[in-house]
Amino acid sequence: MYGLLGEHLPHSFSPQIHSALGNNDYSLFEIAPQNLEIFLKEHNFSGINVTIPYKKAVIPYLDEISKEAEKIGAVNTITVRDGKLCGDNTDYFGFVYMLEKSGIDVNGKKAVVLGGGGASATVQAVLHDFGAKEVIVVDLNTENNYDNLYLHYDGEIIVNTTPVGMYPNNLKSLVNLDDFKNLKGVLDVVYNPLKTKLILDAEKRNIPCSSGLSMLVAQAKKAHEIFFDTKLDTSVCEKIENTLKMQMCNVVLIGMAGCGKSTVGKSLAEKLGKVLADTDEVVVQTENQEIPQIFAEKGEDYFRKCETNAVMSVGKEKMQIIATGGGVITRTENYNPLKQNGIIVFINRDADLLPTNGRPLSQMHGVKKLYEERMPLYRKFADIEIDGNGTVEEVAERIIKEINAL
Repeated sequence: MYGLLGEHLPHSFSPQIHSALGNNDYSLFEIAPQNLEIFLKEHNFSGINVTIPYKKAVIPYLDEISKEAEKIGAVNTITVRDGKLCGDNTDYFGFVYMLEKSGIDVNGKKAVVLGGGGASATVQAVLHDFGAKEVIVVDLNTENNYDNLYLHYDGEIIVNTTPVGMYPNNLKSLVNLDDFKNLKGVLDVVYNPLKTKLILDAEKRNIPCSSGLSMLVAQAKKAHEIFFDTKLDTSVCEKIENTLKMQMCNVVLIGMAGCGKSTVGKSLAEKLGKVLADTDEVVVQTENQEIPQIFAEKGEDYFRKCETNAVMSVGKEKMQIIATGGGVITRTENYNPLKQNGIIVFINRDADLLPTNGRPLSQMHGVKKLYEERMPLYRKFADIEIDGNGTVEEVAERIIKEINAL
């Protein structure tokens, strides 16, 4: 019996990863702090991975610990050998893989590590081993903290090892990247959402960056090798990561009202095995009013605020086809919630083919004028632009083809 030990694990990807590695006997062990000692002393498992907040807490209960784990001061893998609990650290291998895959060069650079927990210790060790000139650890109640972070605005590499920005507290960040004028790379060990606000902020500024999914997969591969005393080719990591991204990501549909987002979305949901979510429907359910009625009684600004709330709620979840309202791109604050787990697809249907019935803004401003005004915004939001002319099935197949290519 194998699994993951942590306090709260409702959205862990670990079972899927270990299943892809060939281990189908992998479970989640959610253990409260007061029950940790009992769980470890009973050790009714063959091997477990360890995550927040127990990477350091498990050490006193171990009979043996590897040199790597002892050096780092954190354990994320425990195996039972001859009745003894043996601790290892595969996060080191995972972060090395993540760093090398990102192409970020830390040699000779000043690195700022956010957080001082078990993951931080691993990251620090890797950064030192890869030649970082200086590694500054920023934590709440230490010499270097968030009140005097300005002392380290010359940092060239930022690594977040805290759970800030992790689901369900999405789109939060400990730092403003505009304060760091010499940034050469940003890394975040958080993998849920697929892109944290820190990573989205780095992408916006064209700073090389990487989220934590690659690290998670690589450390799991190393743990599997320890569990079963085997060796796997490293190429399996990228294959599993890509498969997970395809399974977990949202496909976000944007475009003019009447371009077919809802109908195409339904087809995509069936073909890709995802759930259809419609932000307009969320607004209607929340407000208990139809959208034309909301516009008439409360105005467009009120509707846009409701729409943003719907986008924030829907966007943090995964494995969805998300159909949005035609004007979702008029508010820049809607981009991050949609992009954090999503590939954004612009369905571009000819203005002459767009209906206006039941669509207040199309009726008010004229569909062609609205189309021309919004075109640059759709293209700014979108990862992919699709010809929206044709049947529902034709448009859906075009989207799937482009997503696979991406």
